[in-house]
Amino acid sequence: MKIALVLGTRPEIIKMSPIIRFLEKNKNEYFIIHTNQHYSKNLDEVFFKELELPKVKYNLNVGSGLHGEQTARMMVRIEEIFLKEKPNKILVQGDTNTVLSASIVASKLKIDLGHIEAGLRSGDKNMPEEINRIVADHCSTYLFTPTENSSKNLLNENIKQKNIYMVGNTIVDAIQQNLKIAQKKSDIIKKLNLQEKNYILVTTHRAENVDNKNRLKRIFKGLGMLQKKFSIPVIIPLHPRTLSRIKEFKISIPKTLKIIEPLGYMDFLVLESKTRLIATDSGGIQEEACILHVPCITMRDTTERPETIAVGGNVLVGWDEDKILKYGIKMSKIDKVWPNPFGNGNSSELIIENLSK
Repeated sequence: MKIALVLGTRPEIIKMSPIIRFLEKNKNEYFIIHTNQHYSKNLDEVFFKELELPKVKYNLNVGSGLHGEQTARMMVRIEEIFLKEKPNKILVQGDTNTVLSASIVASKLKIDLGHIEAGLRSGDKNMPEEINRIVADHCSTYLFTPTENSSKNLLNENIKQKNIYMVGNTIVDAIQQNLKIAQKKSDIIKKLNLQEKNYILVTTHRAENVDNKNRLKRIFKGLGMLQKKFSIPVIIPLHPRTLSRIKEFKISIPKTLKIIEPLGYMDFLVLESKTRLIATDSGGIQEEACILHVPCITMRDTTERPETIAVGGNVLVGWDEDKILKYGIKMSKIDKVWPNPFGNGNSSELIIENLSK
């Protein structure tokens, strides 16, 4: 069995890292294609170094661009590599354009495709990620779902039960493997002069928020209101896309918010684990907050991670500044004990075992 892992963004690197470690440990034959879909040194190369992962075999340096242009460039390069390497199993994770590109190519070349984190649905096809995950699922031979709910979504779309494997989420594996290491290596709490459980952590990068001037302006207004209410630091590692739009829209950010450069994974993981509250529009961070038992408010109208809401660790607030304030206050006061809905940390092993069978 020769496995090709195709990835291209920070969350994919993190969620694939336990699989790469498992393949290395068991001396499986595999190689990594990295599309560099959202190239930024701080958001990308640093993760391979921090996570002590082997270098990728193919680095495509595709970079950002329009969806069609970016996807086409990736498909051309990925197809060339598949034809050269002749893998018989392909693994992709999540809902990016990298996943879409590799899924279409694998399907056309009739190579078995395994989609990790299959079956997620927000119900909002205005999100490009929703289209990507649907296409990937329907191209896949192996659909590795994180929860029972995601498995049901696939059955509702007439995908055969025999192709669905509920294995949990590899983010649990990643957090369990990396948090202890991160706490030893990172001094980010001291560096930013923070006190544990006495700051709020924010991320925002989702296109429907940052590409909309009104939404982005109201999100930052709501975050400013949260800071005023709690009188504690609000830390925002600013994504390059968000920074670009802030400049383009000439948005004035409240001076009370602490804007910092993008962080490496270890520093960010420590900040996540020690914060009082997370405000985000990221799907992966909703999961991480839930696993770490940190209350989360999600600045979106829909989520493909409804399990985080069902267990009480997350709430949707949209981009309304009053809701950001209201639910930020409410969530910061909740009991932080809830069941982890994403598995027990052996997802990587289950994925490779099922591929081998």
